[in-house]
Amino acid sequence: AVFYLEKTITSSGGKIFATNGKKADFRTTLKKCEEAGGSIATPRNQGENDAILYFVKNFNTYAYLGIKESLIPSKFQFLDGTQLRYTNWHLNEPSGKGEEECVEMYADGTWNDKRCNHNRLIVCQF
Repeated sequence: AVFYLEKTITSSGGKIFATNGKKADFRTTLKKCEEAGGSIATPRNQGENDAILYFVKNFNTYAYLGIKESLIPSKFQFLDGTQLRYTNWHLNEPSGKGEEECVEMYADGTWNDKRCNHNRLIVCQF
């Protein structure tokens, strides 16, 4: 019983997105999603972004996404190293220039690069 689902599940594009309503840093989020048999939520289109946004709005807090900065500062990619084809960056983001390797979703659904040690809502995909 790693992950309890309490009215905290939605779907888009054949993926199921879920949260336990708890917050954690990026590394812990990865671990919790893996323990639950999934992976960290990674929007690959507007529909999936909206599915994650549902939780961000519902819990009134930001969430980490399964996107990280590559070895090239300000260039981001999926965790498996593939290129982003869909992005939803907030105005003037990403702005960390190598200092902010993780990506969080704001309450309006846009993205911001952020240090990985902040606690954000755990949202997984299955």
